[in-house]
Amino acid sequence: MLTFTTLASGSGGNAALVSSGDTHILLDGGISARRITLGMRALGVEPEQLEAILVTHEHHDHVSGLPVFTKKRRIPILATGPTCRCLTEKMPELSGLLREQKAGSGVQLGELWVKSFPTPHDAAGSVGYSISGDEGRMVLCTDLGYVTEEVKGAVRGCDLLVCETNHDEDWVRSGPYPYYLKQRVLGDWGHLSNEAGAELIALAVEQGTRQVILAHLSHQNNTPAHARAVVWRRLAAMGCDPEQDISLTVAPRSEPGPVFCLGAEQGLSLGGRAIC
Repeated sequence: MLTFTTLASGSGGNAALVSSGDTHILLDGGISARRITLGMRALGVEPEQLEAILVTHEHHDHVSGLPVFTKKRRIPILATGPTCRCLTEKMPELSGLLREQKAGSGVQLGELWVKSFPTPHDAAGSVGYSISGDEGRMVLCTDLGYVTEEVKGAVRGCDLLVCETNHDEDWVRSGPYPYYLKQRVLGDWGHLSNEAGAELIALAVEQGTRQVILAHLSHQNNTPAHARAVVWRRLAAMGCDPEQDISLTVAPRSEPGPVFCLGAEQGLSLGGRAIC
């Protein structure tokens, strides 16, 4: 059974765990080593059991915990070449663990097939990840300013989509952020708004996706209820009943979220208590 759990999701830090059988992969490590370890152990996984760490990009909220987390553990870290070079400069202690993976390429990691895809973000080599096992396929798609054809291709046909719904555009414009930060968030190399995320989710649902996690919500410019309402309206407009037809969940910003399961008995659990 393929399972996915966010350990944290938001501008304060991002990390998630994907598992299938004895294969376990950490997606990003932007929270403390202690929080990563405690979150994994709550799921019954020890850090030493990790097959690899996948990094989407080099921003602090995705990598800050990795130097301490890997200090005594020789866990390979996979990222694009540009991201690896940035990490080598920022965190030289990681250099011996970094493994370059070209954006758009795939690699077998234990029982899981991992393929990256480029995402437009103000980072050196930002990517999302499509991860497949015998039980199904999940896609992590956060930290992007707009939806490209490569992104659309990656999400088509996935069973579980982790999609960014970062902000409400009007809230950003009228909020307290300085002008340059507003421009960054709203620009083509920033983050997906609720509406933009809802459009990508609608595309995925049309292609058969039945489990959706809204991720990387801004603390200042969004709320879980608001993001969910925007997505619900978009899905309802295409004749879908979000209460009946799909599982629609918001990833918590600073604590572990539900355990999502793919396989013959697809479902989710709350706080690691599975109803798979």
